[in-house]
Amino acid sequence: MDYDVIVVGAGLAGLVTATEIADSGIKVLLLDQEPESSLGGQAWWSFGGLFLVNSPEQRRMGIKDSTELAWQDWLGTAGFDREEDEDIWGKKWARAYVEFAAGEKREWLHNMGVRFFPVVGWAERGGYLADGHGNSVPRFHIVWGTGPGIVAPFERKLREHIKNGLIEYRSRHRVDRLLTRNGAVEGVSGSILEPSTVSRGEASSREIIGEFEFKATIVAVTSGGIGANHDLIRKNWPSRLGTPPRQMLSGVPAHVDGRMLAITEDAGGRIVNRDRMWHYTEGIKNWNPVWNLHGIRILPGPSSIWLDAKGRRFPAPNFPGFDTLGTLEAIQKTGYSYSWFILTQKIIEREFALSGS
Repeated sequence: MDYDVIVVGAGLAGLVTATEIADSGIKVLLLDQEPESSLGGQAWWSFGGLFLVNSPEQRRMGIKDSTELAWQDWLGTAGFDREEDEDIWGKKWARAYVEFAAGEKREWLHNMGVRFFPVVGWAERGGYLADGHGNSVPRFHIVWGTGPGIVAPFERKLREHIKNGLIEYRSRHRVDRLLTRNGAVEGVSGSILEPSTVSRGEASSREIIGEFEFKATIVAVTSGGIGANHDLIRKNWPSRLGTPPRQMLSGVPAHVDGRMLAITEDAGGRIVNRDRMWHYTEGIKNWNPVWNLHGIRILPGPSSIWLDAKGRRFPAPNFPGFDTLGTLEAIQKTGYSYSWFILTQKIIEREFALSGS
C-alpha cells in the first residue's frame, strides 16, 4: 500500500480527519480537486457557529442547559422515523455528538487556540412544544474570527504534519473513481488538473494534464455537500416541501458539487438522508459575488415584520431565526420563491448581521 489512509476532500471535515489520524502516527494522503487557496472548503465562508452544551459561555449568561435537554431537542428536530433502516447509525452518531458537545469538545478546541464570542446565540429556536423542532435554549457559539477562525488551527496542524512527513497533501487531484477488490475499497484513481492561481472560492479550471492512482488500507470520503449543484438539489428535493424553487442562490462555491456521492455509490457505498436537506430562506444576492449566484444569508433579529410575496404576514412560529425549514415550507406554499423583510434603519443597525466571511 502507498499510504495507510487516503482522505478525499480538504475542507474542514477532511482537515480534521487527516490531522486526527496523523496525530496517531499514521501516514495520510490528503487529496482535493481545488487549488491550495481553497483549503478549508466551505467552512471558511461560514459564520463559524458551533453547537456546545452547558458551556461556560451559556452559564455566564444564566442559560441552564444539560445533555438530557440537548438530546431531547435533537430527537425533536431530527424526527428519526427510519430507525429500522438508515437512521440506525445516524441516531447513534447523534447521541455520541451530543455527549461530545457537552463534554470534551470545547476543551479540545480551546487547547488548539479556538476562542468563543461571549454571547451565545439562537440557531433554530423552533417555537413549538418542548419535544418539537428547535433548540430549547441558545447553543450557537460563535468562534472569534468566524469561519476562518475555526479552519485556522486545523490548517496549522496540517502543515505541521506535512513537515514531519505524516501527511502528504496534493491539491488539483480530482478523484474520479474508488478502486475496489473483493467488495472492499483499496484506493482511488483520478485526474490531475492544471495548476490554478484563482483566489479562494473562485471557479478553477477543469483542464486535465495527467492521471493518478493510489492505494491505501482505508479511504475516507470527506467531500462536502451539494449546495452549489442546483440540479442535484432539485433531484433530491423532499416531497414534503413541494416543487423546488425556480430560483435559488448558492451560499457555497461552485466546487461544492456533490460529485463524490455518485462515485461513492458506484463503488458500493450507500447514500442516506438524500431528502433531509437544509436551506436558508433569508438569502440575498451578494453585491460583489465571488462565485455564480453568490448568496449571503441575513441573520435577522426578531423585530422585522416578515411578509410573503403578497404582503401577508407569516403565521407563528415563522419568525426570523425560529424555524428555517418550517418557513421554507410556508414560503413554498405561497407559490412564490421570495418573501419580504419590512424594517427600519434602526432595526438593521441593532439586529442585522450577514452570515459568510
